[in-house]
Amino acid sequence: MNAESRNAQGLEELASRLEAFVEERDWAQFHSPKNLSMALAGEVGELIEHFQWLTEAQSRELSGEAREAVREEIADVQIYLLLLARKLDVDLVQAASDKLEANARKYPADKARGSARKYTDL
Repeated sequence: MNAESRNAQGLEELASRLEAFVEERDWAQFHSPKNLSMALAGEVGELIEHFQWLTEAQSRELSGEAREAVREEIADVQIYLLLLARKLDVDLVQAASDKLEANARKYPADKARGSARKYTDL
């Protein structure tokens, strides 16, 4: 089994656990795409807070406590993203793979290497 298949399988197992968690609490009634996308944005905001006033160097060298807090926020982002994807019947692994292929066309390595410019400016 290749890494992509293992990741997809792990994601599917996580989604099943998450759906059971939500069902046990009768929370699906609150999980419209609108609400899930707003919750996702809120969690991304909480993630950003951990980096907001840090220098570039500080953001790369988090303390153990800060790294754990960031890890938890990343998990929250993943959870809401997965719930939203499931609600909209989006295969996250396939969507990311498709997007990576599209970006490879937009940002050919020979033109984009070392540049932060948008593809329209390459």
